Formats: sequence, C-alpha cells, structure tokens
Amino acid sequence: MKNKHIINIVTVSMLISGILTIIYMPSKAKSELYFGEPTVFIHGYKGTANSFGFMLNRFEKKYGWGNKGLVYYVSKEGRIRDYNLSKGKHAPTFVQIIMENNRAGFADSTEWISSVLLHMKEKYQIESVNLVGHSMGGIISLKYTMDYAGDGYPEVNKLITIGSPFDGIYNEDYFQIHQDAAAEDLKPSSLALQLLKESTFPADINVLSIGSTGDLIATPKSVQALRTIIPIGNYQEIIIENKRLGHSALHENKEVDKMIHSFLWQDDGQ
Repeated sequence: MKNKHIINIVTVSMLISGILTIIYMPSKAKSELYFGEPTVFIHGYKGTANSFGFMLNRFEKKYGWGNKGLVYYVSKEGRIRDYNLSKGKHAPTFVQIIMENNRAGFADSTEWISSVLLHMKEKYQIESVNLVGHSMGGIISLKYTMDYAGDGYPEVNKLITIGSPFDGIYNEDYFQIHQDAAAEDLKPSSLALQLLKESTFPADINVLSIGSTGDLIATPKSVQALRTIIPIGNYQEIIIENKRLGHSALHENKEVDKMIHSFLWQDDGQ
C-alpha cells in the first residue's frame, strides 16, 4: 500500500514537471512554427531598418493587422542573422529583411534575399510568402519570383511593388552622385534591367504596382514598365495623383497602407 502511494506521488510529480517544462520552455523553441502566409518586406537602394520600420509599426500597433514576427539582417558578406519576435502570435506575420550592403546590384541582392527565404523555409517551415518591395526592393522581389521561387525555395503568393523603377531612373544627374553596382543596374539602358524584361513571370501570381505622380526617382512611366512583364490578368496598377508624395514618402503614406492591406489580406477577413 505504501509502495502504491509512493508510485502515485512520483507519477504526479513527473506530470507537474512536464507541464512546467512546457510552460517555461524558451520562447524561441516554442515559436519555430508559423501559421499563415508571412509577408516579407524588402527595402530598396540605400534602404535601412527605417525604410519599412515605421510602416510595420503602424500595421502592428495602430491597425492591428498582424505582428512583426521575424527580422533578418544580412551582412556585407551575405551572412544571415534572424531574430524571432513572434511572441507566440501568428499570421499574418510580417518579416523585415535589412541588408548591410544596400548598394549591391540586382544579382547579389536577389541571391541574399533567396538565402533568407530558404532559411525561413528550412528553419520555420514557411512554404510560401507574400513579397512587398520598395524602390529597388520591388525589382529584387520580382527577380526572386522569376529566378528562385518554387525551385526548392518558398513560393510567392502575391507581390507588391512600391515606387519601383522597372525602366530605370531617367534623371542623368542622379548618376553623377550615385556610382556603385546598384546605380549601374538602375540605369535605363542597363543589362540587368534588360535581362529582367526578357525573363518569364509565373502566370499564377497576382501583382500590385503602386506609384506616385510626385515620385521623381521612380516616375510613373518607369513604374508602368512592369506592364510589359506581368501577364495582364494578374496585374493591378495604382498611380496616386499627388505631386507632394515623393519617393521615400510612399512607405509612410496611410493611403498606401490601405492598398497593401486590401490587396494582401482583405479576402482573409483581416
């Protein structure tokens, strides 16, 4: 009888211990799995953490549209560091990618983005994503979709480009100041842009392109060059008539916020 009582005590102790282990398990271990389709935000030429930082802060804290679950930093050498901020929350999860070398050309930048997305797939079991890119980030997002997505890498569900100059930057004075790999690729006659236009875009991915009449870097004409790449049935384009809405102001504009929300999550009841 005494032995049976001891066994019962041991069993209860083991059960309590197991429950406590689960409760106090480190948050990183508990949140390796994500539910829903994460949306990855990619900054443009000379972009920083602030490029999408304020927008994601609005999405999370002002609108309640989701949480910034992951932040990735990519070093100049292409090394990846990931920070899991999910805190047990789930979709739609926002992922921000920040590249230390923010002046690299299209090919290197796209390769780094593909490495991040492959890491997301291998570590967090993320099979598909939405992509949102500002300026050159939109070009990189497009290039990833055509060159990497689905070939062992996460698929792309939807793509949004914001102020992306798909025909290059027309202002010649711009290139008197900016002289690096990215600037070379952003010239209207560049080989990088030509190769992009000659590539085939998947027929099953919906795309939204946003531009502004006040953008002197990615002018409406350059933004509209995306029409020649995306199948017409999958393409939506919005050019905001606002002479005061400049290039960097696009990702700080509440109207743009609503466009992103409507295109990505409206059908999901968010």
